[in-house]
Amino acid sequence: MKNPISYYFLSFAGVALLSMGIISIKTIEDPQGILRALPYICVGLGCGIFGHGMGEIINRHLMKNNPAAAKQMEIEKNDERNLAIANRAKAKAYDMIVFLFGALLLAFALMGIDKITVLILAFAYMFILGYNVYYRVKYYKEM
Repeated sequence: MKNPISYYFLSFAGVALLSMGIISIKTIEDPQGILRALPYICVGLGCGIFGHGMGEIINRHLMKNNPAAAKQMEIEKNDERNLAIANRAKAKAYDMIVFLFGALLLAFALMGIDKITVLILAFAYMFILGYNVYYRVKYYKEM
C-alpha cells in the first residue's frame, strides 16, 4: 500500500472492529454458537489492524521529517547481510514450529479434543510440510 490514505482507513477499520467487539462483549448477555467467540476475534483483529495502520502512519510521518534516516532505513532494509539474517531466523523459527506444532497436535489428540479440531490442525500441519517439500524441490531444481 503506497497510498497514505489507505493506512488511515486501516486505522479507522481497526478502531471500528475493536469497538464493535467490545460493544458486543458488553451487550450480548447469553451468546450462543459463533457469537461466543466472534466479539473476541473482532477485538484481536481490531487491535492488530489498528496497530499496523498507526505504525505505518507514524513511520511515514517520521521519515517525511527526516529524509536522511529514511534513506538509511531503506539501505538497511535491502542490505544482503540483514536479509540473510532474517532468512536464517525464519528458518530456525520454522524448524522449531514443526516440532512444536506436532507436539501440540499430539497433545490435543491425547486430551480428547473434538475430532474435527484435531483434523483441522492435522490438515494445517500437513499443508505446512507439503509447502516445505514443494519449495525444496523447486529450489533444488533451480540450483
